Amino acid sequence: MVKSMTGFGREHVIAEGREIIVEIRSVNHRYYEFNARTPRTYGYLDEKLKSFLKSGISRGKVEVSVNIYNQEGTDAEIELNKPVALGYLNALRGSAEELGLDDDLVLSNLIRLPDVFTVVKKTEDEEVIWNQVKAVAQSALDKFVQMRITEGEKMYEDISSRLDFIEETVGKIETHQPSVAEGYRERLYEKIKETLDSADIDNIEEHRILTEVAIFADKVAIDEETVRLRSHISQFRELIKAEEPVGRKLDFLVQEVNREVNTIGSKANDLTITRMVVDLKAEIEKIREQIQNIE
Repeated sequence: MVKSMTGFGREHVIAEGREIIVEIRSVNHRYYEFNARTPRTYGYLDEKLKSFLKSGISRGKVEVSVNIYNQEGTDAEIELNKPVALGYLNALRGSAEELGLDDDLVLSNLIRLPDVFTVVKKTEDEEVIWNQVKAVAQSALDKFVQMRITEGEKMYEDISSRLDFIEETVGKIETHQPSVAEGYRERLYEKIKETLDSADIDNIEEHRILTEVAIFADKVAIDEETVRLRSHISQFRELIKAEEPVGRKLDFLVQEVNREVNTIGSKANDLTITRMVVDLKAEIEKIREQIQNIE
């Protein structure tokens, strides 16, 4: 079943002290074009995400947004600055002796003093971060793909109904086509009657009229075009049922369908067929618009 190139997927997870949000969105594009917005410190994720998402997205202009928030305190370690603490301790005890004060120092006294403790940011393991982000991205990708499938089902129904109309109209053209040569024969007789008197008309050889009509019929014959057109429609139906991406193949095939219809219009030399060709071209254009958004 065809899939749309337009899609959106979002996942939000809090695990192991981190809040991770991944959003994936895309619009139609001829190829796979990737753009990522990640925090500066996590720039190494860009290429990993590009390769990871390509396994599930073959075409489209894809934009991925990643936000990572470390819960308060989980990304830092508190360390005792021993030289500073000892300096404070020695200075306080020395002052106590000089001033004749009791030495009642406890740990709580040191905690209040500046620079005794330092906050050191933990070094994050890139592989651990990537595995966490990848799990969230996979969930967002699943939702993204499902949206593409849902949109694709609507497109499938629309294209199928238009193919039905095209096939039905081709049948009407094939039914009407034999009357084109007969109409030409009648018009040819009328023109002869307008230019010749009754005696001359009687002398005209019937086989010459039939020969002229046969030449005309050959010029306006569209059997080959209708046969190829039906073949293209059959291929179209098979492609839109396929599981793999078929957007490019459909784009080529719709051009072939349009070419056959144009040829029928130029060869038909009949107002009724010309009107049906106009209807066909309108449906083909609507199918072409749909194909532009098929993966």
